[in-house]
Amino acid sequence: MNLNTFPTKGNLILAKNSLALASQGYVLMDKKRNILLRELMGLIDQAKDIQAEIDATFTSAYKALERANIELGINFVQEIATSMPVDDTIRIKTRSIMGTEIPLVQHDPTPPALTYALYSTKESLDDARMQFEKVKELTIKLSMVENSAYRLAGSIRKTQKRANALKNITIPTYQNLVTNITNSLEEKDREEFTRLKVIKRMKDS
Repeated sequence: MNLNTFPTKGNLILAKNSLALASQGYVLMDKKRNILLRELMGLIDQAKDIQAEIDATFTSAYKALERANIELGINFVQEIATSMPVDDTIRIKTRSIMGTEIPLVQHDPTPPALTYALYSTKESLDDARMQFEKVKELTIKLSMVENSAYRLAGSIRKTQKRANALKNITIPTYQNLVTNITNSLEEKDREEFTRLKVIKRMKDS
């Protein structure tokens, strides 16, 4: 509504309704922001834990790979590595948190078929392969969590911006409008009351 809206009882009702809707919208936006913020904090904690596990697993995997390179030779290990099939079992879906679409990565961690004979390798190579498989699983999980956190952070910024606009602009605007119309109507009532008193005195005299 325009701040220069003509001061009538009908416009006062409209202004009060608009103020009530804006206030309700602010409450809902604030609740949404708090819910998204809790979700984001949880994802940040998850990401830290997963990253720590990845770092530890990478360390074990590289140690196992170093042993395999020493025991079998770097060239032999490289040949086996290039013969491993490409993993195409990753599927990405989405789920919604308070209207924010976040990725849901689905991966079927079926053990890949061996592309080498067990008798021609050492235990260190199998250990390295399993460790790097674990790193892959954790990396997939971390990417999902980090992407979700990024999207939630963006949604929180937008929600906060809208909540601030309601709190600092829209709600005060309607509050002022309600006050101005109310004051104008009260002034009109006083003027009308005074006019009627004058008319009554004139009639009585």
